[in-house]
Amino acid sequence: METLDQAGGEAMSCCAGPLASATTIRAESSARIGLLEELNADARHLAGGGTNYQIALPAMHCGNCIITIERGLSPMFGIEKVRANLSLKQVSVTLKPGNDNLQPVLSKLETLGFTPQSPGAAARAGNDEVLSGLLRAVAVSGFAAANIMLLSVPVWSGAAGTTEALFHYLSALIAVPTVAYAGRPFFISALQALRHGRVNMDVPISLGVILATMMSFYESVIGGGHAYFDAAVSLLFFLLIGRALDQMMRSKARAAASRLAALSAKGGMVVDAQGDLTYLPLDGIKPGMVLRVAAGERFPVDGTVIEGATDIDRALVTGESAPIAVTTGAAVEAGTLNLTGAVDVETTRSADQSFLAEVTQMMAAAEHGRSAYIQLSDRMARAYAPVVHILAATTFVGWMIWTHGGFHESLTAAVSVLIITCPCALGLAVPVAHVVSAGRLFAAGIFMKDGSALERMATIDEIAYDKTGTLTTGEPVIKTMHIPLGEPVEVARALASRSVHPAAKALAKALASFNMALVSDLHEVPGHGVEAIANGRKARLGRINWVAEIASRTTGGHETGVAFALEGGPLYYSTLSESLRSGATRLPKLDSFVISGDGAEQVEAIAHAVGIAETHAGLKPGDKLALLQQKAAEGHHVLMVGDGLNDAPALAAAYASMAPSSASDVGRMAADFVFTRDDLSAIGFTYKVALKTARIVKQNFGLAIVYNIFAVPLAMSGQLNPLIAAVAMSTSSIIVVANSLRLQLVRS
Repeated sequence: METLDQAGGEAMSCCAGPLASATTIRAESSARIGLLEELNADARHLAGGGTNYQIALPAMHCGNCIITIERGLSPMFGIEKVRANLSLKQVSVTLKPGNDNLQPVLSKLETLGFTPQSPGAAARAGNDEVLSGLLRAVAVSGFAAANIMLLSVPVWSGAAGTTEALFHYLSALIAVPTVAYAGRPFFISALQALRHGRVNMDVPISLGVILATMMSFYESVIGGGHAYFDAAVSLLFFLLIGRALDQMMRSKARAAASRLAALSAKGGMVVDAQGDLTYLPLDGIKPGMVLRVAAGERFPVDGTVIEGATDIDRALVTGESAPIAVTTGAAVEAGTLNLTGAVDVETTRSADQSFLAEVTQMMAAAEHGRSAYIQLSDRMARAYAPVVHILAATTFVGWMIWTHGGFHESLTAAVSVLIITCPCALGLAVPVAHVVSAGRLFAAGIFMKDGSALERMATIDEIAYDKTGTLTTGEPVIKTMHIPLGEPVEVARALASRSVHPAAKALAKALASFNMALVSDLHEVPGHGVEAIANGRKARLGRINWVAEIASRTTGGHETGVAFALEGGPLYYSTLSESLRSGATRLPKLDSFVISGDGAEQVEAIAHAVGIAETHAGLKPGDKLALLQQKAAEGHHVLMVGDGLNDAPALAAAYASMAPSSASDVGRMAADFVFTRDDLSAIGFTYKVALKTARIVKQNFGLAIVYNIFAVPLAMSGQLNPLIAAVAMSTSSIIVVANSLRLQLVRS
């Protein structure tokens, strides 16, 4: 078994530990020290004593990379768990309790050919830089391929002698620098793999392109009649299109966790025994401390309110956008937003054990779990490299024997095999269909984050709907109102119009046709409502118990809704209801259920209105996640449709997920699909496009396989030269693209 010290290349010494350690530190480059500091700052200390690190590996781009990383790190001493995530291009490394030395892990990753970075540095570098490079390479290779093809036309038409040589030299002038520039993504990847004793799919691709270019250059110099610059550059052009499309799809799947982390406060104001305030960073806040959280700030850790009253946005927990009044004794969770007044909170949990940390961990676990599906296509690609090498080598050796040492004929046949087996059609089969589908969905107001989600969407058998903000609009409306005409209704409108509370805004909207009375000394009382002076009397709009303090009598019996009263007058009560989102009664005909953090009565009422029998009420984020995991264990493929922060773990963990554009940032980022239209018919249309895409992808794979079944034997038998191989390869790619374009015809 390899040990950490062995992996790090250091010998242990019982008496020279401090000196060896100091020497090691001096030997570290400043970049490595900075990397270790960044990774240690973001490390999570687990409840069992272990430490988890997230390390970005931008060079990871195929299933073989995942195998190499996990097999390389797992046997090391002191490692508890290793999980590589291709979508995030990160590896999650958990060190065992008592081990906090990450240096050997970083050294081992470099030995394997992967340059480690902190996730923050990788994000700063940006995927846009990689994508921009690929798009530039696509443009250069496409422009060069078009020009070389024009130069090749006279040669194909019979030009010979000096004219043919001239066109070959002109083609070489275009092709050689183009191959050197546009082929770098494949060449660099292949060199890194070979330097560390492994192969990936870029090795045979690079071999085919370089050999075709070198053969063509040699033929041009000796005046031979077989230059294949057009084949080499066209090959690069189609391969780069596939690589760029794949990069675009994967880059959208990496931002959800970072957006959720943005909800975390960086620290808090601690109240000491003398009442003085001291700012402490998040890691310094311990259970039992007293924090003062001002209006507009997020609670940094979980705690209990010990002084003051306020309204808080608890959507992260319940999904309800309506503010919740809290006062002494109420529990608050990290990440929730304090809206209206300063409160003192006694902390109950540290930041790494807080509610927000739990939600973040659930999302990360869900992302890792889903990556297994994505690896399916990568496993297919992993078999590509050895198969192509074997076919090309077999062809070369066979032709050497058949021609009694005919190197030129043997090499030409081997290069033809390398070119004709280039995975253009296979590589385009999935991403092109996904891009066309994404375009069709975009035209219908639906955004797709992850291309593989289309495949999962096509096989769903159940749908889970969140209630508030998904089946309903999330905005309350006045259901019943008994405020009499005249002064009461005019004063009520004046108070309601000056409040930002959703209930007051709903009342203001309902009273929009009435005049507005003049009021003075209007102010909002945190956690209670709005108060003002109208014609010398107090007027209140808000919670019933608070409003009842100035009323002469109550209408009685109500505990929720919005109340209004003039001092010494009766109390008027208005009830609220939720309005269904458009299309909620025309949902897809699949088994469905409603999951919500609301009470059973409200959930069942909405479910009944939309024709859904199964309901699950009072669920927190972890409960929703557990329910979906239970469904998955029973073999169901559940589509989750939700909008709230509390839905984020469920959206990330579901087999497929959708969110409206009105959803929280984290909810949108966690979902596979985001629809901008208010109409829920977007769900049915996405399902329809997914089914059609699945059929197109299968057809594309069939076309690619049939192409290889016929083309490879022809290339191996010498019936195809590199140019014809490139034309055949390009034709197969065009057929795949044309077949995928049929997805544009799907009607909404």
